[in-house]
Amino acid sequence: MDFLLPLLLLMPLAGAVVVALLGSDGSRKALAMLASLATFAASLGLLQDGSALTAGEAVLAFQRPWFPEIGLSLHLAADGISVWLVLLTTFIMPIAIGFSNRFVSDRLGQHLALLLLMETAMVGVFLAQDLVLFYTFFEFTLIPMYFLIGQWGSENRVYAALKFVMYTLLGSALMLVAIVAIFVQTGTFSIPEIAATLPATAGSTFQVLGFLAFALAFAVKIPLFPFHTWLPDAHVQAPTAGSIILAGVLLKMGTYGLLRLAMPFFPEAFASYAPLLIMLSLIGIVYGALVALKQQDVKSLVAYSSVSHMGFIVLGLAVANTQAVSGAVLQMVNHGLSTGALFLMVGLLYERRHTRLFSDFGGLWKSVPVYCGLLLITALSSVGLPSLNGFVGEFTILLGTWQVSPAAAAVASTGVILAAWYLLTAFRKLAQGEIRHQENEVGVLPDLQRSELMMIVPLVIMFFVIGLYPNLLLDHIVPAVEILLP
Repeated sequence: MDFLLPLLLLMPLAGAVVVALLGSDGSRKALAMLASLATFAASLGLLQDGSALTAGEAVLAFQRPWFPEIGLSLHLAADGISVWLVLLTTFIMPIAIGFSNRFVSDRLGQHLALLLLMETAMVGVFLAQDLVLFYTFFEFTLIPMYFLIGQWGSENRVYAALKFVMYTLLGSALMLVAIVAIFVQTGTFSIPEIAATLPATAGSTFQVLGFLAFALAFAVKIPLFPFHTWLPDAHVQAPTAGSIILAGVLLKMGTYGLLRLAMPFFPEAFASYAPLLIMLSLIGIVYGALVALKQQDVKSLVAYSSVSHMGFIVLGLAVANTQAVSGAVLQMVNHGLSTGALFLMVGLLYERRHTRLFSDFGGLWKSVPVYCGLLLITALSSVGLPSLNGFVGEFTILLGTWQVSPAAAAVASTGVILAAWYLLTAFRKLAQGEIRHQENEVGVLPDLQRSELMMIVPLVIMFFVIGLYPNLLLDHIVPAVEILLP
């Protein structure tokens, strides 16, 4: 079954090529959806060997020579951490494609092809066991996302797309230099071999400079305060499918890279800078929440909410004990589901009213009760209501943080309170009160249709599955984290 790993890369890639060449929009829609659903079905094969996952081992591995003259190989593997991030990617992509199939008409083939290319690159990041292969996939994600924002975004889309690319490229340039330095030091690009040999051979100066190079690249991608300023622009200007993918998966590449590369490669430097990471994550949690409270645009609120919630994940990683890091990995999945769903719900509303301003809504519960009911569940998932997925991840992070710093846990807890404040206030402005605009009247504003329910209901089901049975994931995550932590 080792062929399954390259297959997960080739299926969406082949789908992207064929979709781009087809002439009929109907055929494009069907093939893009088929390619994404087939990739998701194939990715379920990663769960075939539960005993290996529970033992913290790689469930599958694939390795073939790439450029053997310089030690490069096509080395892919999946363990209890990467498996769930791959499944998150393949689960969300059909939802994003379903939205575009319904609402995008301009250059649809190109749009769908770019989404499938994004899927190949993101899955590649989570499976890569060669450092150059990781970097290649990591950087390649910029290309399709740049065009998605720049071609199908809102009025300031070109500015947002350029800002997104420039921030990420500048952050990654130093990482490329560090990768070359690591090869000179170790003679290999193999991520497992580097993690096993580099900490013992690298001097303290090398550790510090290497860590800072990697950490900067990942901090921009997360994005960690104060490197977050590209994110609200990108989210607000991006088309809905782009926002779903950006929040659902793309940001997790930063936290995954921090966990998979920066922490095991440079453990001494990481321990030295962990207090700084904790401080920046706490600032991001509180700052993002406070700014979200002041937003008048629904999508902008969700964007700043994402900055706040990503701070929880960085906090869990910086604390660096098994409980906090396992909670952070679980929260990567939870944030992808919850925030992706929030952007989906905002997009569905925007396609009906072509506005995202709170002042243009109110009283929607009377006219679109199904939409509002699902929106409320999605908001509560993001808030962290017990029995929903967000609670398990954030609570586990806070428990692990308390063991290291009760003060940091107390500050982070304010983010939970503030999240309830801004998200429930947003729901009140949208759904409660009297209908103030004729466009929102009963019978004028349509409720969710069957095809739209097929997008959001699977996400809502996963809120409850993870919230009620978190050990379905944690039983695999915890052993892998224990092996990975220095």
